[in-house]
Amino acid sequence: MGMRIGGLATGMDIDGIVNDLMKAERIPLDKLQQDKTKLEWQRDAFREVNTLFLELDKMMLDMKLSKTYNTKTATSSNSAVTATATSTASNGSYNIAVKSLATSAINATSGTVSASAENKIDPFASLSSQVDKLAGQFDGEFPTTIKFKTYHNGEEVHEIEVTEEDTLNSVLTKITNQDNGVRAFYDVQSDRVIMERTSAGQFNPNGPEIDFSVDDSGFFTGVFGLTGEETGGTDAVFDYNGVELTSKTNTTTLNGITFTFNDVTDGTYVNITNDTEAAFDSIMNFVNKYNEIVEKVNGKVTEEVYRDYPPLTSEQMEEMSDREIELWEEKARSGLLKSDPILNNSLSQMRLAWTGRVDNDGPYSHFSEIGISTSANYLDGGKLEVNEDKLRAALEKDSTAVYNLFSNSSEGAERGIMNRLEDAIDQTTNRISQQAGRTTLQPHQYAMGRRLESMDDRIADFQRRLQQVEDRYWRQFTAMETAIQRMNEQSNYLFSQFNQQ
Repeated sequence: MGMRIGGLATGMDIDGIVNDLMKAERIPLDKLQQDKTKLEWQRDAFREVNTLFLELDKMMLDMKLSKTYNTKTATSSNSAVTATATSTASNGSYNIAVKSLATSAINATSGTVSASAENKIDPFASLSSQVDKLAGQFDGEFPTTIKFKTYHNGEEVHEIEVTEEDTLNSVLTKITNQDNGVRAFYDVQSDRVIMERTSAGQFNPNGPEIDFSVDDSGFFTGVFGLTGEETGGTDAVFDYNGVELTSKTNTTTLNGITFTFNDVTDGTYVNITNDTEAAFDSIMNFVNKYNEIVEKVNGKVTEEVYRDYPPLTSEQMEEMSDREIELWEEKARSGLLKSDPILNNSLSQMRLAWTGRVDNDGPYSHFSEIGISTSANYLDGGKLEVNEDKLRAALEKDSTAVYNLFSNSSEGAERGIMNRLEDAIDQTTNRISQQAGRTTLQPHQYAMGRRLESMDDRIADFQRRLQQVEDRYWRQFTAMETAIQRMNEQSNYLFSQFNQQ
């Protein structure tokens, strides 16, 4: 659209008149755009609720695990042996006597690497430049490959490529970086090469854990001074309740208990008991989260609606301060999900999940029997209340029965509270997703998105019609201007003719 200038003939503010006329014409468009904005707000409000339910859903995964209710605590009579226990560990006392710790096999230079040299070996200088400093020289010629054997993944022979440009340090680095279960380094202070297994335990009962006998070059003995006289490479030996056992490491797991050996000991008593407080804390954390979400969802469906505060148009925002806009939108966004049937049904189904009995062989078939009840105040929307002493007592008496009450995965009357609650929440989140979608979905894939697309089409059509109306107004005013201009010209002509007479 080109520049329009009106009023030259009439002196009228044509631009202002057209703008005023168009404001009236745009009223239905403004209403449509406000409706679209409100629908977008409702969509986002639904998605926020879905996010809350997903948070609860994640917590329910832990609430369906046996270890949540049957947490065990392990105490040790001294620091020589420490322990941790899984939910499958049997309560009781365990006597552990550690006769010897597991050790890693280690080899070190016999004497020093520079035993025959006047100066210390430079670990970063090429080996070929230090021939005269090395015990067991190779007459300046170095092998291209050196070998050693370990029992890392069974019996293995490992080869390391060596060049004259290699340094003492680079050869040791190659050994360490290879997947061979060995680390190697040069200690400058003692002038010795150290090679050791990265894991403890005995893997070759008939010989060394790091075997240099397969190396024909003699590099390990001639350059590194490693004679093969290793130490370590032993299994841990311990008595478990009087039965002698061995372990490749100083950590072993038996009967759901992981024992860590820190020192030898004639006897350490490890006691395994139920950790009632851990189970209690897990249940309370869930209840608190559940109540928080119920309160937020209940707040959404009971929130007041301010019908006199529709979404602001861009023109209205230009005339208001940021604070005024904030206060206005606070009221405009209130009540977006007022009395929503999906959310109201969800709160009812969640309440129902807690109130039904759970048929099982244990002593608890209703959540009130372990000290949990729903609030008597209907305005709370079904929030939970907990008798903490009663809950602790139930866990101490039979934590497995509490677990079954919450987590039984059977169908029908035997279905546990968490699974019933999950069913209710899954039904709600699916309905919300169908209604409001997710951020990863395209608009045509959910109901509100399709309505928003329809609104976009209507807005585009209306904007085209407004442009046509505005063009028509300008054509009409332009025609009026043209007619008045001609009339003025004729009047001026007649006036000039009269003056000539």
